[in-house]
Amino acid sequence: MNENQITAGRVRDFAAHLRAEERSAGTIENYLRHVRAFSRWLDGRDVTKAAAAGWKAYLVSAGYAPATINAMLGSLNRFLALAGWRDCQVKALRLQRRLFRDDSRELTRAEYDRLLNTARAQGRERLALLMETICATGIRVSEVRCLTVEAVQKGRAEIALKGKIRTILIPGKLRKKLLKFARKNKTVSGEIFLTRNGKGLSRKQIWAEMKAICKAAGVSPSKVFPHNLRHLFARTFYQVCRDVAKLADVLGHSSIETTRIYLLTSGAEHQRQLDRLGLVS
Repeated sequence: MNENQITAGRVRDFAAHLRAEERSAGTIENYLRHVRAFSRWLDGRDVTKAAAAGWKAYLVSAGYAPATINAMLGSLNRFLALAGWRDCQVKALRLQRRLFRDDSRELTRAEYDRLLNTARAQGRERLALLMETICATGIRVSEVRCLTVEAVQKGRAEIALKGKIRTILIPGKLRKKLLKFARKNKTVSGEIFLTRNGKGLSRKQIWAEMKAICKAAGVSPSKVFPHNLRHLFARTFYQVCRDVAKLADVLGHSSIETTRIYLLTSGAEHQRQLDRLGLVS
C-alpha cells in the first residue's frame, strides 16, 4: 500500500470509523463524498500539506460557497486525522457570522402549503404526508425510519444518535393521519413510510420526489429539500415559544449556536427591520 495515497481501503476504514461514532447515514454520506472528491482531484498524486492547501484554493477559485468549502475541509481533516496525516490538515476559511439567511433558499409557509397541495393534487399522498410529518415534528430525513406504527400509537418516537436518546413528540392530529395512512396500506407494524416493495424510503428518493413537484407548485428547486422543512419547523416553533434553548433540545442540537443558524431571518426581513429604524429622513 502506498503510504501517501488515498485508497479504497482507507475510505472504507473511514466509513467504519464514522459508523462506530454513530454518525447519521446522511453525515457519513457527506463525509465520504467530500473525501472522494478530494481523491479525484488528486488524480493519483500523494497526499501532502501542499496538496490539501491546493484543494482548498481550488474550491475557492471554483466559486464554492464558503460554508460548503468549510464543510468539505472539515470532512477531509477528519479523514486525514484518522489516516495519521494530521500534518496535512488545513485550516477552514474564516467566516463572518451571518446576519440573515439567503432568500433564494428560505422556504416560506405559503410555499410549503403549495407543495403539500400540489402533492395531494397529483395523488402523491405518501409524499404529502411525509413532508407534513417532517415539518410538523422537526425530524431529520434520516430519522423518518424511526416513525413506526408502534411509535405513532404511543405518540412519541425514541431516536438514538451519537450516544444520545432524543424523544420526538408526534402531534395528535398528525398521529391520526399517520395511523390512517398505515391502515390504508395494511401496515400493522414497523416503518410507516415504505416503498412499493416494502422497503424504507432512502433520503435520495425523498429528495427526488420533493424536487419532482417544484415546477407544478411554483416553488424554486433551491428551496425544496427535506432539511428545509426542518428549518421551517424551527422558525415556526421559535415564533410560538421564543425559547432557543428549548428549541435546541427539540431539534437534538448539542450547541445552541447551531440552533441560532436555523433562526436567521431572510434578507427581505432584515431589510424591513432596517427600514423600521427610521434613520433616513
